[in-house]
Amino acid sequence: MSSDPDHELPEPDRRYRWFVLVILTVVYTFNFIDRQILVILQEPIKNELGLSDAQLGILTGFSFALIYVCAGIPIAWLADRSNRRNIVAASLALWSAMTALSGLVSNYSQLILARLGVGLGEAGGSPPAHSIISDYFPPAQRGTALSFYSAGIYLGVLFGFAGGGYIAETFGWRTAFFIVGIPGVLFAAVVLLLVREPRRGRWDTAKADRPVTITETLSVLRRLRSFWWIALGCAMTSFVAYGNGNFFPSYLIRNHGFSVADVGFALGLVSGIAGAIGTFMGGFIADRLGHSDKRWYLWVPVAGNVLALGPMSYALLGSDAGLILLLLFPANILNSLYLGPSIAMVQSLVVPGMRAMASAILFFILNMIGLGLGPVMVGVLSDAFAGPFGADNLRYAMITTLMLGMSGTVCFLIGARSLTADLQQQLKAAQ
Repeated sequence: MSSDPDHELPEPDRRYRWFVLVILTVVYTFNFIDRQILVILQEPIKNELGLSDAQLGILTGFSFALIYVCAGIPIAWLADRSNRRNIVAASLALWSAMTALSGLVSNYSQLILARLGVGLGEAGGSPPAHSIISDYFPPAQRGTALSFYSAGIYLGVLFGFAGGGYIAETFGWRTAFFIVGIPGVLFAAVVLLLVREPRRGRWDTAKADRPVTITETLSVLRRLRSFWWIALGCAMTSFVAYGNGNFFPSYLIRNHGFSVADVGFALGLVSGIAGAIGTFMGGFIADRLGHSDKRWYLWVPVAGNVLALGPMSYALLGSDAGLILLLLFPANILNSLYLGPSIAMVQSLVVPGMRAMASAILFFILNMIGLGLGPVMVGVLSDAFAGPFGADNLRYAMITTLMLGMSGTVCFLIGARSLTADLQQQLKAAQ
């Protein structure tokens, strides 16, 4: 294979694969707009429906994560055997429709059911998309490509927070659900019309292109120690990102006097732009440094987590709102470095017929611990800390979660120790 994979493709194909990447990134942006819109709306929803912080944590975290992770594995199994483009389009249409329906609920139970529908749809988004991207881009460029795609998370945060806050304050939180949900249903048709299903295993050996069972995939992953440490590293890093991130709007509203529109605009810009920069940089840097040593794909997340600890601590404990937002920008860049390199390594650890399933298992662990438990932990701690800490209860719940999440850094370091051997094992198996 040429040292420059782009030279193996005609110019239209090189342009088209980047076009597909942009389309899939827009889909992922819709994914997180529809997922995170609830976060910026939770204060007015809490006031109207009379909810506790623990109920908010279940609503924004566990209820969504439960159906998301359970449905993700069978959908990924289907994606490893059928047209992945169609699965992504159908999933986008479903989660967008359920987001719009969230604006019609009249009580907490109905909103939980609507969020379960959103989670079911979003379960079919990323694993098939990861597999498609890995068949459009060669291994040396996957970190960059998958980080570009993963930046859709923070573009979704940007539009969901900024747009959702303004719409909620101007027209009400129910209208916000309608406005962000309906365009995704329409964009599903764009995916069907413009994205072509790539040949599976395009950059890999013919042997690796055969159908693979769930049992075989699990058998392979059980032998790959680095996979499980990567998954736990991602899970604990996202434990902080989802736990504190889902309550950061409430923290600024309660402790620093922001309005819903103000906090949406401020966090949309700070978290959205910084997160997108950090997510792309993570894969880009790892691809460059990883030429000489693949362990850089895990060392980059370690560096990001460690360097982010100082500014993130001030953001939670400081009193100057302007300085909090200023320090939150570099903290979010650093905290976002982990995802692209981690997904790229998971895709490289398995053969093409296992990629969607491997991503689904990664996301099962990441979302069950990170999204499922993170917001619930912050909500429960916040309620428990109301007595000893008063109005600072949420602040101390979030700093506790930040300290617990640093265990993810240790997981990445341990995973790096077995990564080289696991990659060699995969290479031998594919030959």
